[in-house]
Amino acid sequence: MTEKLLRPMRTRRLPVRWLIRLLGAALAAVAYLLCLPWDLRNRPTTPGATEETTPVTAVGVALLGLALLLLAAYFGHWDRLGWAVLLVAAPPAALMQVSFRTHPQLDASAWPLAWGFFTLLIATGVLTAASVARALRGEWAREDLTLSNPL
Repeated sequence: MTEKLLRPMRTRRLPVRWLIRLLGAALAAVAYLLCLPWDLRNRPTTPGATEETTPVTAVGVALLGLALLLLAAYFGHWDRLGWAVLLVAAPPAALMQVSFRTHPQLDASAWPLAWGFFTLLIATGVLTAASVARALRGEWAREDLTLSNPL
């Protein structure tokens, strides 16, 4: 089973490729939903306050970042970089947009700016992790060649 998961995507049949990609996108969406739960009942912390309660915690953000980086490394290592960004960064960005749109009122129109910033941050992190994993793929392949052929 592990051997099948650790093969380059180009060596797999087309339906298997798409199934793995769909599973990766679903895992990215589930990670977002589990780590940053929605609370549609946002309310002011005190009467008249401008800050609202939020279920987002630093631990949740850190766990989401770790999950997305691991997914990005997997897809960057075994698939193309464009697929890694599309499959890992797009589902959280889309869910964040939906989350911002379901907010009862836009506070000084900061939501589009926040969405753009966090989407760029996620996409940059995913692209960086995928690029590092792709570069290590070449290093590991060279090490395997030198170990198998000492001369």
